[in-house]
Amino acid sequence: MLNLLVKPGWVMVESLVQDRLGHAAFGTFTAIFNWTLIVASVSDLGTTQLTTKRVAAAPEFLNEYFPTLLPLKGWLSVLFLGIMVGTGWLLGYHGHTLTLLALTGASLLVTQYTQFLRGTLQAHQRFNTDALLSVLEKALLLVFVLALIPVGITLDRYVGARAVAVLFTFVVLYALVTRLYGRVRFRLKWEHARGLLKASLPLALITLVYGLNERVDMLMLERLASPAEAGYYAAAYRWVDAIMMYLWTVLPLFFAKFAFATGKREEQRELLWFGQRVVTVPLLFVCAFVLFRGEVLFFQLVHSTPQELGRMTLSLKILFVNVLVHAFFAIYSTLLTSTNQEKPVSWLVAGSIALNVVLNLFLLPRYGAVAAALNTLLCVVFVSGGYLWLVQRRAGVAIPWATIAQLLLAFGLLCGVFWGLRLWLNQWLLEAVGAGLAFVGILFATGIVRIAELKALRR
Repeated sequence: MLNLLVKPGWVMVESLVQDRLGHAAFGTFTAIFNWTLIVASVSDLGTTQLTTKRVAAAPEFLNEYFPTLLPLKGWLSVLFLGIMVGTGWLLGYHGHTLTLLALTGASLLVTQYTQFLRGTLQAHQRFNTDALLSVLEKALLLVFVLALIPVGITLDRYVGARAVAVLFTFVVLYALVTRLYGRVRFRLKWEHARGLLKASLPLALITLVYGLNERVDMLMLERLASPAEAGYYAAAYRWVDAIMMYLWTVLPLFFAKFAFATGKREEQRELLWFGQRVVTVPLLFVCAFVLFRGEVLFFQLVHSTPQELGRMTLSLKILFVNVLVHAFFAIYSTLLTSTNQEKPVSWLVAGSIALNVVLNLFLLPRYGAVAAALNTLLCVVFVSGGYLWLVQRRAGVAIPWATIAQLLLAFGLLCGVFWGLRLWLNQWLLEAVGAGLAFVGILFATGIVRIAELKALRR
């Protein structure tokens, strides 16, 4: 709930920052931020996930291995900061931009260290404390950015505000962990370090694959096209990221259910068929709204020209077709990864990354943000087709084709309603309310939601 409160506020504030900085400056920041995020996400080599799992299973792991883990994490952070800055220089970032990259990278590495320390709270089941700390950094940054508005937001001040928020959160968490579990003496034991890194490397590879898949577009766009094009794409992708929070909230629930039903294909089939509707239905309405009225989401970018707004709106609509595909097929990835099919899924995602990079090399220099959005869509269609094939061949669970057809029909009817209301009313809020009411009727008319099911839920 705390994250759901902070996330909308952060989307609004980030749009405001982009409007004040300009698309080129914000595009440069977004590119270096995504590059540092790719490197930082793999900087601990999977030790965070491994530690959380080990401490949860055996609390004595904390006392035995933390004297090695804490300095190991520190040295890894220094090593990866050097890699981050060195590769940034090779990518063409020099002078002041390279300094901003180094500061952004250092902040992200401190954030990774913070998440590592939070893993001890999670493993000891201190979820309320962890929840408060999870939003502290974002809440502080919201306050800092709002405080900068009267004096003027510059790229240097924005990066500095992020660094201060990260450092303050780390100090608070480190003090809390020390108070709860005592001060840890650093004693780096190489046999412990080798064992930990060997066990955690598979987790690091998975993190790298998924991190590249989500972040490489922005970097390539800024390098191959222009910082302004990266800014247009960032403005559109911000809304995609916000809406996809629904998927990342709901799918873990089905992940646990699928894992619990491992080996029970009939139970997995029922879960899949039920989950198909739960995951897809809310996103159908959001995607239809964006396809017809996506331009209203850029209301804060008041300094943009009509041409810039048109380019961002087109990118946004293509990206929301990508969201629509995720709405239909992301649950199949959840089924696969929860039933020990991580390896073929990782290979499939790696193939998608390769396809995306090749398409970007050919199309980004000429078509910019629109090409990045289209390439993302083509890759998610490729991956989703692979998910369906793997579910049928590896998991042996029947695909609910009839339910998918009903959902597609409902989406088509909803788009027809939006089109008619736009011709009749031409006011986005009234159109959204009218289409929302019509969508409820469409769900019952197409059989996606049945009265008998609602009565059963009441019982």
